[in-house]
Amino acid sequence: MQRDQAAPEAQAHRQRLLEGMAKSVGMKGYAASTVADIVAQAGVSRRTFYEHFDSRADCLIALYEAAGHGAIAVLRSALDPSRGWQTQVELALKAYLEFLASDPVLLRTLYIEILGLGLAGLAARRRVNQEIADFMLAVINTPLQAALLTPELAMSVVGGVNELILVAIEQDRIAHLPHIAVTAAALIRAVIVSPGAAVPAVV
Repeated sequence: MQRDQAAPEAQAHRQRLLEGMAKSVGMKGYAASTVADIVAQAGVSRRTFYEHFDSRADCLIALYEAAGHGAIAVLRSALDPSRGWQTQVELALKAYLEFLASDPVLLRTLYIEILGLGLAGLAARRRVNQEIADFMLAVINTPLQAALLTPELAMSVVGGVNELILVAIEQDRIAHLPHIAVTAAALIRAVIVSPGAAVPAVV
């Protein structure tokens, strides 16, 4: 989609549309939400919607990626280089999960509704997951020490954390999300490759 969105007004309209999508899906679910619902919540015209997005799915994916980037920014801002990687990872994950738990409606929208968009939704989910995995690799595998975490294991940890989040959503225990950080940190420690140990081959 080649569109000039540099103007502040255009950026403001795009943000309002993302918020309109979040509100509409939170109230009615994605399947029942129409473009009319989204623009009504955003307070903009239908024409404005199509100046920014090709479809409802395109808008939901943009919302998912924007929220994902916001969560990753929280991860990065929680880092404290004066501490060891174990403490850094656990604190960052706790901050990340607190961010997700702060908006239960958006959390359900992103983790549940994105799964209904087929390959495009899965690709968006994969991109965000990869950013989180890359974050862990950068924190743990510093230039001053041997590589302790492989890319495959980092992605496995991200997948495990996502499953724990989905379980919390299904059980209506979103407030419990920050506690998952302890489990996630324990999982990372368990899969760390000791210096000199053989790394399992990926089949």
